[in-house]
Amino acid sequence: MKRRPSYSGLLLRHGSILFFGILTILPFFIMISLSFKDATQFNLHRWSVTFPFHWSNYAAAWHAIRSYIGNSFMISGVTVIGVLVVSCLAAYPLARIHFFMKEQIYFLIIALLMIPSTLTLVPLFSLIIKFRMLDSWLGLWGPFIAGGQVFCIFVLRSFFSSLSEEMFEAARIDGASEKRILFSIVLPLSKAIIATLGVLNILGTWNDYIWPLMVITDDRLMPLTIGLMAFQQQFTTDWGPLFAGYVLASIPLLILFVFTSKQFVEGLSSGSVKM
Repeated sequence: MKRRPSYSGLLLRHGSILFFGILTILPFFIMISLSFKDATQFNLHRWSVTFPFHWSNYAAAWHAIRSYIGNSFMISGVTVIGVLVVSCLAAYPLARIHFFMKEQIYFLIIALLMIPSTLTLVPLFSLIIKFRMLDSWLGLWGPFIAGGQVFCIFVLRSFFSSLSEEMFEAARIDGASEKRILFSIVLPLSKAIIATLGVLNILGTWNDYIWPLMVITDDRLMPLTIGLMAFQQQFTTDWGPLFAGYVLASIPLLILFVFTSKQFVEGLSSGSVKM
């Protein structure tokens, strides 16, 4: 006979979930609350909800950071497309086509995962200077795509290798080329994992701070992470617009999560991501 869990155990379990849930949500709630305050409300009633709400903070923040948001969309969009295209085209032959030194090439690619990204900053920066790509999005796209594809190739190759061999043999017997097999069979079966990798790459690119700081000095090309620092210097004494800017900067990623959460969870929990 199955024992029913004790009330103390249930209370501890649900209490812990509630506690950590509040810890997760509270900073975002405080950020939203502070974004509606003027300087007086911020100084006198910092931790309480105050009225009236100052919507002008959002107008000022949007006017200051809208170009940075657009830049981040452009940088992240091109990066994720480049990473996924290159990774799919590289992972398929490494998983399903036999050629000379295939395993050695795959080992070299995976070895790159063991190198801390900070160790590559100086060599990459030297290359960017040599190719005259400073203050250009090419100086961001190239390293972002090159760095992001390594993990994606590792995951996709493992997934492609786990697919049924009989399915590939049947397709080849029917006269399908490797290109046809990839685009008509493999990629449709890989939607969940590709979506998961796409979201992870967007998050990494969108939130990256160090590399854009090194490469971009032109205000017109700055992504949101760098633009927020310039915005912070502009509103050092007026915290309302500053926190409104932080809220606006969070909205695109929240929207991304809402529209891709199903595919993201499927890719992580349904067994699609097989290492």
